[in-house]
Amino acid sequence: MKVGEIHEKGNAVLSEVKKAIVGKDEVLRLILTTILADGHVLLEDLPGLAKTLMAKSFAKALGVQFTRVQFTPDLLPSDILGVSVFNQKTLEFEFRKGPVFTNILLADEINRAPPKTQSALLEAMQERQVTVEGSTHSLPRPFIVIATQNPIEQEGTYPLPEAQLDRFLVRLRVGYPSKAEEIEILRRRMARKKEEPDVQTVLSAEEVVEMQRAVEEVYVSDAILEYITDIVTATREDRREIEIGASPRGSLALLKLSRAYAALNGRDYVIPDDVKAVAVPALSHRLILKRELWYTKVSQESIMEKLLERVPVPKFE
Repeated sequence: MKVGEIHEKGNAVLSEVKKAIVGKDEVLRLILTTILADGHVLLEDLPGLAKTLMAKSFAKALGVQFTRVQFTPDLLPSDILGVSVFNQKTLEFEFRKGPVFTNILLADEINRAPPKTQSALLEAMQERQVTVEGSTHSLPRPFIVIATQNPIEQEGTYPLPEAQLDRFLVRLRVGYPSKAEEIEILRRRMARKKEEPDVQTVLSAEEVVEMQRAVEEVYVSDAILEYITDIVTATREDRREIEIGASPRGSLALLKLSRAYAALNGRDYVIPDDVKAVAVPALSHRLILKRELWYTKVSQESIMEKLLERVPVPKFE
């Protein structure tokens, strides 16, 4: 598959998803960029902002299998991965796959499950496989985790450790719609006369995997590689506000996302604007701020935006 096809097919997917989601064009583009980069998405925002609807709409438009798991304090790892069951006919144990064996897994309110259950996803997210009772089972491709969490209700929750946050390629915030957008949401609901919006399938799982492979062919110049490294290095050298900066996994995240973003925009090469477009959602959740900033209004996103302004942008003739 060529880059031009990624642009065409990607815009077709976005057009279908926008039938269900009003506004939030940049958030939708970043979610699709992450899927093309073969990464996982963390949606962190208030309830009722269509986070679940976004995941379902993308799964429908992409033509892939979708599974939703509601994370609760009593959720066990076996509830996600699967369990071995004794078959009385064959007198053998058979592995029954859990909901993780899907293409897009929606981990709803992931921070409500205990750490043991959260960590059950680590191998699946990183290695695209599951090990149960000594046996390893490969997950279908593509495999994308879209997790959600509520940033305001912290009672009875288990915050994701930094090691697991790092597994998410991006962290996105949806935000409230504008007045005009909210009116349009109501109009569309009246027009369709049912709860679920109609989203048509435009791709297949095989085509999504082909698009992910094609992204690997997008050219990245040495100047862009140096720019990516400078941005990540800046997060480690800022000792005024940042306790711990991004690791090399952050650099790899920027590289993967920049290539996917360029391909989605119809280019087979990366420009600085591609890097800047994905830098904040790719790196902000990888920063650990100074302790004295925890109770202020300073956010990881705002610090990343300031860093981007300070890092010199490479010039292209």
